[in-house]
Amino acid sequence: MLQGRVLKYHSGFYSVFSDGVITICKLRGKIKKQTHNVDLVAIGDSVEYIRFEDGTGVIEKILPRSNELIRMMSGTKIEYRQVLISNLDQILLVFSCAKPEPRLRMLDRFLVICEKQAIHPIILINKTDLIGMEKARKIFQIYEKIGYHVLYTSVVEHIGIETMQSLLTGKVTGLVGPSGVGKSSLINLIDPELDLKVNEISEATDKGRHTTVVREMFPLKGGGFVADLPGLKTLALWDIEPEELDGYFPEIRPLVSHCLYSDCTHRPEEIGCAVQKAVETGEVSKERLESFLRIRYGEDDPA
Repeated sequence: MLQGRVLKYHSGFYSVFSDGVITICKLRGKIKKQTHNVDLVAIGDSVEYIRFEDGTGVIEKILPRSNELIRMMSGTKIEYRQVLISNLDQILLVFSCAKPEPRLRMLDRFLVICEKQAIHPIILINKTDLIGMEKARKIFQIYEKIGYHVLYTSVVEHIGIETMQSLLTGKVTGLVGPSGVGKSSLINLIDPELDLKVNEISEATDKGRHTTVVREMFPLKGGGFVADLPGLKTLALWDIEPEELDGYFPEIRPLVSHCLYSDCTHRPEEIGCAVQKAVETGEVSKERLESFLRIRYGEDDPA
C-alpha cells in the first residue's frame, strides 16, 4: 500500500502524488457509500492507494484531515459541504490595491475562517505599482496593527516575490482571494514551469474572470505545494455561532470580558461596552468593528 497526497480532482479521477510520481486513481466503491453531503476526497488529502502495473491506481483509504477549507453549497434539499482543500499549513489571502478595488469586508470574513480553522493566514497585497507602497500600507495598516503578517507585492515591478517564495517553500499553501487580483501571475513568477493560465480584468466590470476552474494543487520545485483556488465571492461561515464570533477577531477578543454586560452586543448604543471604548481610543478600528457587527447580525455584504 502506498501513501500520497491528492493534487487534483476532475471527472471522477484523482491525481495522487508520491515521491515525484503522479498516479491517476479512482475511488474504491466502498468509500463512495460512506456519505453524500460532503466531499469524500479533496485536494490536499493524504490517502493510501494501490498502483497497478499499467500505472493507474485506486484509493483505498482517506487519512484524517488536520484542517479543511469549506464552502457550503446551496440550492439543494440536502446541505452540501464542498471541501476546497485540506491539510493546509497556511492560507495566502490575496487582494489587490486596485483593479479590482480592495474588498476589506471579504478579507475580514476570510480571516474569521482562518481563525476558526486554526489555519495560519498571510495577507498578500498585490499590484502595489498601481498606487504606490505608501498608499497601499495606509489602506491595510489596520491588519498589520492587529498582528497579521502582511506582504506587499508587485508582479510588474517584481516586489516581494522572493519573500513570497520563501514563505511558500516547504509548506502546503492555499491561495484565496477575489478573481483578478493576480494569484496565477504570482505563482507563475515563483515557478514559471507551472505556466498557469491568467486572464485580464474586464474593463467593463472591473472584475476578474474566473480563471481557475478545476481544483488543483501544484508541487513546487523548492519543496511544498500551492493551490490556486477558484475565485470566490464568499466563503460561508457555516459552523460559527454568532455568539462566538468575537473570539475570532483578535483585537476584540481580549476586550469582551471587560464589557459591563456579559451579553454585550458591542453596538454603539451599548452602555459600558469595552469594545466601543477601544474604538474611541483608536485601539480597535471603526471599520473592523463594523465588519464584526455586519457578520454578527446578518447584515454582511462581503463586497
